[in-house]
Amino acid sequence: MDGLVPWLNSHLADGVLSSGGLAGGLAAPDPGPSEVDTDGILSFFASKIAPILLAVLGVIFIGRASKGEVSRVLTSSAIAIIGLAFIAGAATLFFVGESLIEIVFK
Repeated sequence: MDGLVPWLNSHLADGVLSSGGLAGGLAAPDPGPSEVDTDGILSFFASKIAPILLAVLGVIFIGRASKGEVSRVLTSSAIAIIGLAFIAGAATLFFVGESLIEIVFK
């Protein structure tokens, strides 16, 4: 048994060294993307989340209108439309902001 352990260790070491070491034998992890995919995130929200939120708002508005709370529905609708306008303005600035900065600070 005393001669078996050194012999096994030497053969294991020879195998590791001949294969390029441990780093050469192990797979390196993918570095992954270096930037955040903002276009994908925006398209996901626009295609999946926004319609669901609008449907929920519609159900709430219809439920309130059926109870006779038309003034609350109109107020909520106006707030929702103003909110959508702010979101559209923010999206516009997101896409056109760089060119506006170049024009202002020329």
